[in-house]
Amino acid sequence: QVQLEESGGGLVQAGGSLRLSCAASGRHFSIAVMGWYRQAPGKSRELVAQVSSSGSTTYAESVKGRFTTSRDNAKNTVYLQMNSLKLEDTAVYYCRALQGGRLYWGQGTQVTVSS
Repeated sequence: QVQLEESGGGLVQAGGSLRLSCAASGRHFSIAVMGWYRQAPGKSRELVAQVSSSGSTTYAESVKGRFTTSRDNAKNTVYLQMNSLKLEDTAVYYCRALQGGRLYWGQGTQVTVSS
């Protein structure tokens, strides 16, 4: 069983930065594939970034060059550094873990980008 808790969301002006954290409880965090998803009002949830157990990363085209995800296995934590934020980045951001064939989700953290 894995429990996830996101933090770091908030209100930021366009062009600003935020850093999201996702703290995981449970065993074997280091072998989990960790992902960041987001869901804007009226839209479906979409993948933003993902980091594998080996540290390799993938990003949605819309955030490439602006967002960076990383993990610290010693702290059971994954991060999403978001720079050059745009109005369209406004959404609830969710952390997801894939471990042992099962998916786990955090409760989400709101990111609001203002003009």
